[in-house]
Amino acid sequence: MLQDLDTFYLKQDEPNKSCLLALRSIILEQDKEVAETRKYGMPCFTYKKKMFCYLWTDKKTNEPYILMVEGKHLDHPELEAGNRSRMKIFRVNPKKNLPIKKIQLILKQALDLYRNGVIKVK
Repeated sequence: MLQDLDTFYLKQDEPNKSCLLALRSIILEQDKEVAETRKYGMPCFTYKKKMFCYLWTDKKTNEPYILMVEGKHLDHPELEAGNRSRMKIFRVNPKKNLPIKKIQLILKQALDLYRNGVIKVK
């Protein structure tokens, strides 16, 4: 499985490859209970085996984004719901420095939903 995940990142063109690999590291270092898998062909990150976010690229702009599974519970001005009722995305420009503090804040808010029991984990 890990090799399959590595292949996903390595087959991306720059600057998306570096951006996605950096996002992967940021997500994985948020909590020791965060793990990575692949679902629907994209990297999926779980907290205690419950899906909490994905990494993907926008089909129109080809820019990466973080999809927050329980985005409807998150209130951040840069999270977009679009036509989704449950999930929200955080767009990332791969040609600019990552807004690491902002990303960490959003990830912490998302993980706190699970840690505090708003979203039930087994």
